[in-house]
Amino acid sequence: MKDSVTAAQRTPSAERTTRDLARAAVSGWLGTAMEFMDFQLYSLAAAIVFNKIFFPDVSPAVGLIAAMATYGVGYVARLAGAVYFGRMGDRIGRKKVLYLTILLMGASTTLIGVLPTYASIGILAPMLLVALRLVQGFGAGAEIAGATVLLAEYAPVRRRGLVSSLVSLGTNSGTLAASGLWAVLLATLSEDQLLSWGWRLPFLLSFVLMLFAFWLRRGLKESPVFEERPDVVDGVAMAKEKVIAAAHEGDVLAAGIRQRKGKAFFLALGLRFGQAGNSGLMQTFLVGYIATNLAVGRSVPTDAIVYGSLLGFVTVPLVGQLGDRFGRRALYLALTALTAVVAFPVMLLITSGSTAGVMLGMVLGLNVGVLGLFSLESVTMAELFGSRTRFTQLALAKEIGGILATAIGPVLAATLTAVTGSWWPIAAMLVVYSLITFVSALLAPETRGRDLVRLEDAA
Repeated sequence: MKDSVTAAQRTPSAERTTRDLARAAVSGWLGTAMEFMDFQLYSLAAAIVFNKIFFPDVSPAVGLIAAMATYGVGYVARLAGAVYFGRMGDRIGRKKVLYLTILLMGASTTLIGVLPTYASIGILAPMLLVALRLVQGFGAGAEIAGATVLLAEYAPVRRRGLVSSLVSLGTNSGTLAASGLWAVLLATLSEDQLLSWGWRLPFLLSFVLMLFAFWLRRGLKESPVFEERPDVVDGVAMAKEKVIAAAHEGDVLAAGIRQRKGKAFFLALGLRFGQAGNSGLMQTFLVGYIATNLAVGRSVPTDAIVYGSLLGFVTVPLVGQLGDRFGRRALYLALTALTAVVAFPVMLLITSGSTAGVMLGMVLGLNVGVLGLFSLESVTMAELFGSRTRFTQLALAKEIGGILATAIGPVLAATLTAVTGSWWPIAAMLVVYSLITFVSALLAPETRGRDLVRLEDAA
């Protein structure tokens, strides 16, 4: 490597202290919390009120499908953001990209809170809603990928799973905050108050979180792995042509640039599928389904998400620690198999008509099939990819998985349950999503302890 890129040319890696690690951890947690708060605010609003505010001239079932579809379009924009910002993050560093993503997410979410409704401006209202959803998704498409990469590259090797799980706690925190806000609104406001002005409050409050997250990232140092990459010179990655010209047979540049890509990406996509699909069903579709079809209080599903998210503060770091001790594959296989086994019993509990059944089923499904898998995903996907294309590949795997599972899943579930008049398609979808991830984990290599500076993928 020194034959290709001299020590004088390369940007020296600045020393990282415990304080730097803590700042990176809080930054990653907070940015991801904001992303998931924004998206959960929207998903709950889509399930509870947007069908009445933005799609009032259709039947309740069609309105729910339309609201779920506007939720899904954000995932298309996320894919574009993943490509654009992922390539930027691999070329100029993780830190700079994370400034831009937090601003795009925060600004678009705040503006949703001041949108006029269908009653005020007609069809232009849902059109503006979709436009802001696209901007929100464009920024969010690289936020969690950037935070995941940054935190994994900062973490000590033997605690990488635990430290990286803080990104998952960010998702949990955002879900909890959004669900908590909606639970308070549903418990304290009348139907008229909620529809006239109450729904705006959670979106407007996200502006404060955006300002704090942006301030925190100002003092954040670049990832030490990015600075130590053999293809990074003066803080910028060399173009592929220059890397090829500089590479010598058998050195680290040659190993990274000549490896055929694709296998690790498709494995990561499969690992993503179970968590993403289960999340779309448990945290988005079932909230609207329960409120519309079951004889329970309208706040019950949001309360269940709150309790499940609280338990997640134990589940997520525990799974991270177990992954550090026993490896990533063993935990993946155990959690996905368990999710598939309990899918039908969980749905029987949720559709039992009792508040306790709904609560228990939602809490169990959320922690086993969503949060536990997300804890593993945060570190495993970062370890699967080489450092030269880690940000881009990780972001694409997350977002393509999101489009195929999380975005399409709620719309498909709404359609299937409307056609069949039953809940069994939801359970079947949970089983299918989990089995896809189970097979992917069987085929994937064990990545625990991998050197993240290496340019080539793990598979």
